[in-house]
Amino acid sequence: MFDFDNFHEIWSTVKKNKLRTFLTGFSVAWGIFMLIILLGAGNGMRNGIIYNFDNLSANQVYVWPRVASMPYKGMQTNRAVQFKIEDYESLSRLNPEVDLKSGIIYRSDTLSYGEEYNNYSLRGVHPDMKGIGKIKMPSGKGRFINDIDVRQRRKVIVISPRMQTVLFKSEDPLGKYIRAGQVAYQVIGVYEAEDNNNDAPAYIPFSTAQTLYKRGYGLDELNFTVNGINTQQESDAFEQRLREQFASRHRFNPEDTRAIGLYNMLEEFMMLNGMTNGITLFIWIIGISTLTAGVVGVSNIMLITVRERTKEFGIRKAIGATPLSILKLIIVESVIITAVFGYIGMVGGIGVTEIINMVTEQMQSGQATSQDDMTIFRNPTVDMSISLFSTALLVVAGVLAGYFPARKAIKITAIEAMRHE
Repeated sequence: MFDFDNFHEIWSTVKKNKLRTFLTGFSVAWGIFMLIILLGAGNGMRNGIIYNFDNLSANQVYVWPRVASMPYKGMQTNRAVQFKIEDYESLSRLNPEVDLKSGIIYRSDTLSYGEEYNNYSLRGVHPDMKGIGKIKMPSGKGRFINDIDVRQRRKVIVISPRMQTVLFKSEDPLGKYIRAGQVAYQVIGVYEAEDNNNDAPAYIPFSTAQTLYKRGYGLDELNFTVNGINTQQESDAFEQRLREQFASRHRFNPEDTRAIGLYNMLEEFMMLNGMTNGITLFIWIIGISTLTAGVVGVSNIMLITVRERTKEFGIRKAIGATPLSILKLIIVESVIITAVFGYIGMVGGIGVTEIINMVTEQMQSGQATSQDDMTIFRNPTVDMSISLFSTALLVVAGVLAGYFPARKAIKITAIEAMRHE
């Protein structure tokens, strides 16, 4: 059992070689410090990307009509494809991966209230658009479009905060009527928007927009989310199946990629996710390599210690010390050096990442009022469990670093050890 006398011996050895012990411990502390800093930087990049996608569904798909550019079954080329309501209705029926879905009708018009007016964009949508676009309705700010609005073709509208500021000034817009061209819409909600500018659209029921602006037929775009697609191969197969379905309904060549436009955000998200995973793996490799260099330094120092104390170990054996007691003495010295300096490096690394996190949060909160709240670096901290695991791994490495020099020490006989100069 390790007692105080052994600890006193180790402390005497450390005090005798202060500079050597410090340099050895510093390499260990620097290794785990850099590992935590690098992991924090990797987490900051990943968190930034995830935050930027937070306002949009990462599994979102856009499909819109274009122009058929290839002849097909007697149909002429340069023929405009026109989406219809059947395209919207068949999405989830033919594709079990489709979750939320909405048709979209785009319209730009002058919105006015009293003497105030400005030109804004309108979007006729289905209720699922709230989930697809992650549109937030703050408490006390009304509601979004619902199924009853669509079924009854109600003339209701959900406006942006910018529209409320420009058109209503300090007046509460809920329940009031605004005009879009010659049509009056009742304001039923004001959604939350981080970018308070004129580009933010107003939302009206899809059926109302179709009746007023499409003569009751067609739509401009389909927007939906998909579940259960996790690989590039699955994504490509889904896109091909989707193109074949549209080609069958609208009679164009399935290989004609110009007939419909298709943008799959899932592919972009998977690409970014793969990049961040690659960066994280690279950071772990660099960090572990730096940490290994420190542990190798400990092992080398312990070899020097064993060589310097060879005669002492011989005397110990001559007066009855067991090989196990010598082995334990060297290993414990190695573990203490790695554990103490490793802990210092861990605390230092966590402290630096917390300071960086505090500074970046202050900078981002200051910029959010005047710019889009976009960032590529956010919350660059490391989970405590990872830090503790790294330190525990370092202690295990310290045991190994001390074991091999100790094994060499106990193999020397007492007579050989006492003759050693």
